[in-house]
Amino acid sequence: MGDRVLRGGHELGNHTLHHRPMRLMDEETAYAEIVGGQQQVHKYVTTPTWFRPSGTPHATPAILAAAERAGYASSLAYDVDPRDYTEPGPTVVVSRVLSQVGAGSIVSLHLGHPGTVAAMPRIMAGLRRRGLSAVTVSHLLTGVAP
Repeated sequence: MGDRVLRGGHELGNHTLHHRPMRLMDEETAYAEIVGGQQQVHKYVTTPTWFRPSGTPHATPAILAAAERAGYASSLAYDVDPRDYTEPGPTVVVSRVLSQVGAGSIVSLHLGHPGTVAAMPRIMAGLRRRGLSAVTVSHLLTGVAP
């Protein structure tokens, strides 16, 4: 899967090993999740990658400490959550994304959900109509270290 992501021109980042809600974790548990995810990502990418905690839009102090200990200078957040993982259907996913997205947004979407896959062409078309485009995190946050 990692190779496919990279071949598509995308970045591959760390979103933890087991995708459990990190907002409830202590620093040691968070660190184990981050390092476990990091080891998986490094099977495909050896350069520094981005980290975004799972199960929370913003990192807690424990998550930030664990991420820093694992070598991450930054911890990503997101501002658009269409809750696609609840499988509301592609029309709802499109509506939720396009009603919330703006320039500089980070949208939380999930691989492997049929509604998300089906929604993507309409989301991309909606972005284009607004003069927006999807970019990598590195492009969005030029000058920020992962």
